[in-house]
Amino acid sequence: MAIVLTACSTPAKKGGETASAFIGETAVTSAIDRVMGEQTAADRLLVEKGVRHAASLWREEDGTAEEFADFASANYISDPAKRKGVFIKISNYLESLAGNMNEITLDLKKILDEAAGDIDEVDRMFGNYSVGSHLQSDFYENKIAFVIALNFPYYTLEEKDKLGSGWSREQWAMARLGDQFVSRVPAELNQKANTALGNAEMYIAEYNIHMGKLRTDDGRQLFADDMVLLSHWNLRDEIKSNYADMETGNEKQEMVYKVMERIIRQEIPAKVINNPQYEWAPYSNKVTKDGAAADASAEPDTRYSHVISIFKAWKAIDPYNPGMNTAMLRSFSGGMEISEEDAAALFNEYLSSPQLRQLAEIIRERLGRDLRPYDIWYDGFKSRSSMPESMLTAKTSALYPDPAAFRAGMPDILIKLGWSPERARYLADKIVVDPARGSGHAWGAAMKGAVSHLRTRVSDKGMDYKGYNIAVHEFGHNVEQTISLYDVDYYTLSGVPNTAFTEATAFLFQDRDLMLLGINDANPEKEKLQTLDAAWSLMEIMGVSLVEMGVWNWLYENPEATPAQLRDKTLDIAVEEWNKYFAPVLGVSDSPLLAIYSHMINTPLYLANYAYGQIIQFQIEEHLKGKDFSDEIDRMYSLGRLTPQQWMSQATGTKISAQPLLRALDEALK
Repeated sequence: MAIVLTACSTPAKKGGETASAFIGETAVTSAIDRVMGEQTAADRLLVEKGVRHAASLWREEDGTAEEFADFASANYISDPAKRKGVFIKISNYLESLAGNMNEITLDLKKILDEAAGDIDEVDRMFGNYSVGSHLQSDFYENKIAFVIALNFPYYTLEEKDKLGSGWSREQWAMARLGDQFVSRVPAELNQKANTALGNAEMYIAEYNIHMGKLRTDDGRQLFADDMVLLSHWNLRDEIKSNYADMETGNEKQEMVYKVMERIIRQEIPAKVINNPQYEWAPYSNKVTKDGAAADASAEPDTRYSHVISIFKAWKAIDPYNPGMNTAMLRSFSGGMEISEEDAAALFNEYLSSPQLRQLAEIIRERLGRDLRPYDIWYDGFKSRSSMPESMLTAKTSALYPDPAAFRAGMPDILIKLGWSPERARYLADKIVVDPARGSGHAWGAAMKGAVSHLRTRVSDKGMDYKGYNIAVHEFGHNVEQTISLYDVDYYTLSGVPNTAFTEATAFLFQDRDLMLLGINDANPEKEKLQTLDAAWSLMEIMGVSLVEMGVWNWLYENPEATPAQLRDKTLDIAVEEWNKYFAPVLGVSDSPLLAIYSHMINTPLYLANYAYGQIIQFQIEEHLKGKDFSDEIDRMYSLGRLTPQQWMSQATGTKISAQPLLRALDEALK
């Protein structure tokens, strides 16, 4: 929802700023006493919590301290029945606002997000416009925000986890309404942040490498003429797909790795980005056109300029978030509702596990060679790793020649996963499929009656296997988005605790992609191999997450850094994390590869959600054993937006932990 701004009681980090409260303690106490004197049946604890929360948001332009007391007296609702009625009304209004603004945003970003023709500057201007940027300011000005803050006060994460197990669904929904107004960010700052993010998104969406134009130093072409791969997603997946190619696969992997290094170091020639007119030899970094040498000037530090633009836009918002005055706090303790410190401790514990070295030995034996940095994406534990991608693409392109065909096939996918035909149609009817300009994504609806959008790349030759694999992943997101909106009892509880939980659903779907194609794995070692694959994949994404966390903490310590300085520091951090955790496992040092993820540029501070998503996915998979997949997915995702630990406890009976995966890994390694 456009106006959701969560917070927590975690102390502000060094480097952040806070805005001072306008209403002093004496005025707050006086307002509390006045409300209690006028509404003697009111619960004093709730009155105190509501008045204090509203007072923390009140500014001089809102009125004097006396006017604040008058407002609290006139608007506090002590009668439970009346309070519930007002809560339902507010929920309906918020659904209308958030839902319709979401539909407008989809329309404005259509040209940017979908493969829908050339992008003109006016498309960027409309696509980067935030329709909800003034909503928060308007709600403070017309006092709606204060009515909500006063009557539905904010509970910290610690309070939710402590009290939440005893709350009813209604109490949870009211507590989530209390999360709506915890800061006051000027509309122009929200708009600047949205513009910075939109520009970064467009930069990444058009960062294509024309693989058919790559050359070895002796002039050989390794990739098909028409192969175009988006960085980093498609480049990574190309590395994965080549484990099945025993003849030229390793040479292709080495070339893709060199391309990635050039991108990270900003050594890639500007002319070869999203441009099929030039041949490029990544090893020598020479560029030619029609056999003649061409300008090979490197891309300026554009990649890192976008990160700095987003950092500055978010840092400008810091003073307006009293409890969460850094982007790190807002992303972790606020958005994920898991502290950065807890995430870092979990990642460190897992990455230091001795089992990972044993796992690397298995991979080394399977490959018959020393490990290389790109083997963090080793895909050989999956059934598809032994299947030529051309065979899989032949199957997917025949099934899904265009986005409409994939949409038509969604009910059958759901039926194969266990849903009844009626339920499958119910879910699929609420999802549409669009051709993506970028790698693909899922965009959920925000009100009942609207549909979720699945975006994936489909060429004129049909959906290749890479596109299909991504589409199944995004379809998992869409199914979660539909269940957690349409089947949750209160609108303010719609959704999931954080994006790691929707990633978990997407992974559950994605891991079943071959089964959905009718390719069944009869290998008796299948479950053990899945554990090995999950453990290796989790290692990779945790390392990437730690790099990004290190980069953002450094930015707060060096807020005036230039793009070149950020580039150099990102490389330093990536190599440092690599040498700490990955060099002992893979046996190769000093690789910057962990800095390749495009999320760091266009979706900052999101990567940790993938790591948690994989942990949650494994725990859910363990829970699903012996149970009906579709019934359990329906049940779990209708829980809505509880806190992460509360959701996991109710969904699976356990809290979030990597220990179940490590125990399973121990057994598999035996």
